[in-house]
Amino acid sequence: MIIEGAEPFYLKGGDVGVLLIHGFTGSPAELILLGEFLNRAGYTVLGVRLAGHGTNENNFIRTNKNDWFNSVLDGYAILKGSCKKIFAIGHSMGGLLALKLSAIRDVEKIITLAAPIFIADETDIKSLPPRDKCKNLFATRPRRVLENVPPAANLVYRKTPLINIHELLDIIDDVKNILSNITAPILIMHGEEDHTANIESANYIEKNICSTVIKKIFIPSTGHLLPLTDTREIVFEEILKFLEENNDR
Repeated sequence: MIIEGAEPFYLKGGDVGVLLIHGFTGSPAELILLGEFLNRAGYTVLGVRLAGHGTNENNFIRTNKNDWFNSVLDGYAILKGSCKKIFAIGHSMGGLLALKLSAIRDVEKIITLAAPIFIADETDIKSLPPRDKCKNLFATRPRRVLENVPPAANLVYRKTPLINIHELLDIIDDVKNILSNITAPILIMHGEEDHTANIESANYIEKNICSTVIKKIFIPSTGHLLPLTDTREIVFEEILKFLEENNDR
């Protein structure tokens, strides 16, 4: 059963679509504020729910990186049916999936928000056991208590299956291998105080992608949750500015 408020959302606008992709263990609720902002600007917006997300740990542990990417492909296909061009925006792991999508589908522009090419040491990622030792092992997580956000955005899984963290690491490796194939214009955004995705991730994407239009923005006094923090209006405005540049919508 999907957590109330964590459902995918579709906001009808014009014939230019924006695909929003949430992060690892998250849900579309984390991106609904951004989605509503872009919809008010005239865009058709689809916030996909990745397989196994927005439900419970038992569902999540039965999914893998291919299931999550297939959710993105499904979302793209839905938007393609009603939009003449599509922008892809992803937060955290969603940013990695947006990059993967742009390597095999026609994506007009890409925006990554705190995409983790490198996991920050503060997460204790170095203590992750080998994949074959992770069966039925979980990492506990604190409650999220953000204010002025949709209630479902605070309902993160209290336990993260370690085997799924390996799936995330596999996605990172996949993206590293395909960055040179990506040529769409890209906006790379990262919080200067991100203790989940190392800030060097933004620099790596910038240096290794083959896009001719690359814009990178570091947001001061901001952590990992760019779409939900107090500085989100700055993030939203920069996103809209980038989407509108040379856009004949």
